[in-house]
Amino acid sequence: MRYLLPLLLLLSPLSLSAKQPETEKLADDPTKVITRIGAGYNNTLKFNGSLAFGEKHKISTNFNTDLSEWRVGGSALFDVGIVNFNLSRNEYDDGGTKNNYSVGTFMPIDAFDTGEWLVFGMAGVNYNQGETTQEQEHFTPYQEEIMHQSTNYGGYLGTLLLRPITERWTFKAFGGLGRGSNDYENYWLGAGMSYKMPKQQTINVSYITSEDSFGSQSRLGVNYTLEF
Repeated sequence: MRYLLPLLLLLSPLSLSAKQPETEKLADDPTKVITRIGAGYNNTLKFNGSLAFGEKHKISTNFNTDLSEWRVGGSALFDVGIVNFNLSRNEYDDGGTKNNYSVGTFMPIDAFDTGEWLVFGMAGVNYNQGETTQEQEHFTPYQEEIMHQSTNYGGYLGTLLLRPITERWTFKAFGGLGRGSNDYENYWLGAGMSYKMPKQQTINVSYITSEDSFGSQSRLGVNYTLEF
């Protein structure tokens, strides 16, 4: 049963005809409401997709093959930006895990519109629960680390920059930070390039590094998407 929802989201475009109302938007534009499917790799094989309902609403998902990391969410587009609701689970390089429940937005910042750069502000609130690794004060032959349960409420702010270089190549950069209860803090930074292929296909390569109270990640990834 746990595979049912992600598979339905990915297979839906194959059986439903979806309208693409905003062809002028870049593939990386976070306010784009479109039906798409995709797959990628960043230390593990992942699948992703979204299903649009008209021009204003969509549901989306991404997950790896063993569902140790996943995200399911929904979006609603308004004149001033897009509002996203997400449930997700992440694993970190040092063994920590985090379940995240968030409501956030991406908003185009017209004041920084130079005709070349597209600037989006991001902000939101979240609730996190998970485990962090902690070294034991005294060594035992059975376990060098213990898992510490943690929960917190918080919020985040960030920015996404998009720069079309040619009709096919787009550069992107993003970053942000968050703060919350129980001394929670995090930040993330990343950059990448997208290449638009014929027939509504896109290849994206990006690198992201993040530091979180639950752990840290540094990943180079590649992703392919097909829009409908």
